[in-house]
Amino acid sequence: MNLENHPCFNAKIRHKFGRIHLPVAPRCNVQCNFCSRNYDCVNESRPGVTSSVLLPGMALAYLRKVMEQRHDISVVGIAGPGDPFANPDETMETLALVRAVYPEMLLCVATNGLNLSPYIVALAQLKLSHVTVTVNAVDPHIGDKIYSWIRYEKRIHQGVTAAQYLLENQLSAIAEMKALGMVVKVNTVIVPGVNDEHASAIAEKMAELKVDILNCIPFYAVEGAAFANIPEPDAGTILKIRKNAKQHIPQMNHCARCRADAVGLLNENTVPDLKNISVTPSVSSPSTPNRPYVAVTSREGMLINQHLGEAEQVYIYAKGASGSMDLISLRPTPPRGGGDQRWSQLAETLGDCHTLLVNGVGSNPKKVLSEAGLHVQEVEGLISDAFYALENGQSLSHLFKREAFACGTSCSGNGEGC
Repeated sequence: MNLENHPCFNAKIRHKFGRIHLPVAPRCNVQCNFCSRNYDCVNESRPGVTSSVLLPGMALAYLRKVMEQRHDISVVGIAGPGDPFANPDETMETLALVRAVYPEMLLCVATNGLNLSPYIVALAQLKLSHVTVTVNAVDPHIGDKIYSWIRYEKRIHQGVTAAQYLLENQLSAIAEMKALGMVVKVNTVIVPGVNDEHASAIAEKMAELKVDILNCIPFYAVEGAAFANIPEPDAGTILKIRKNAKQHIPQMNHCARCRADAVGLLNENTVPDLKNISVTPSVSSPSTPNRPYVAVTSREGMLINQHLGEAEQVYIYAKGASGSMDLISLRPTPPRGGGDQRWSQLAETLGDCHTLLVNGVGSNPKKVLSEAGLHVQEVEGLISDAFYALENGQSLSHLFKREAFACGTSCSGNGEGC
């Protein structure tokens, strides 16, 4: 992954290329004693702060709006305001949407690492530029002083036990990512009297795991947090810590402690207006106000070329204000098995869609989905052709599947065209 235009990794271009954080992850599974996740706070530039929380489709609409206005955004990140993997569905859907629409964009996430491991392979497949993991201690007894509680495996844990669970998951996730060749950045929040003298040990352990860069961040005193009365470390202290840590691992020295909705260059303190973002399409037959969207099964998001039973996700499209075809969501299909119950669950998932376009479908799924109000159409060809025909009230007959010849029976093709 080329990080030349990533402002966090290349300090020389931080005044030329910027980033945008999409705040789609409100929930958190770890309570740090230095953290208070205030929403709509325009006076602070720090992690955990955002003016609003967006749904994945809204986040894509917002990103498009920003990209129309600016040409210096090289990175899209998800950094809260909670933890991305305490909100895994929203996080993964947003990343997939951005990758589909902006294939060349650098993507990244910042996480505490507690629930990161189950999503590492998917992140690698999405070709993230890097993953940032916040590691504030490699000794559970020090971690006990930093974390009030964690939510792990549906239970609340506290004390040394909580810190131990968190550390084990962080180290395991970092090792997994490095084994896959992923770039890993580690953030460490330096809290005076708590982990400031522990920073070198963290640096040594991260170097052992072959972490690419360490970012020692000065603690920020936040009103209402448990550490609100601890003084922030001075510049000399941070400089000394980074100098010692640099003996083990490369250092990042220009962190801006970005908000969860940060946008622009690192030195900009822009607070975006996120409260009026809309993905509401214009309504045209056969859509209705309650069912404005079109669902499609596709292998890559261009062709209608996947049987419903094979699909692990469904592409959701809306008609934009200018008449464009806007991809607003990627929704997972229910797990295989379960008979008609699976299709009833899918009907609920697609409850805001008027039509489902598939390359093939069984009689039972089609019956269940049709009874739930979905128009299920077996067609082939470009998604855009079918979408615009539907939205303009035109026939899909030119896209109906041809039954006289079944691709794959008379040749060795894969069904994607000759």
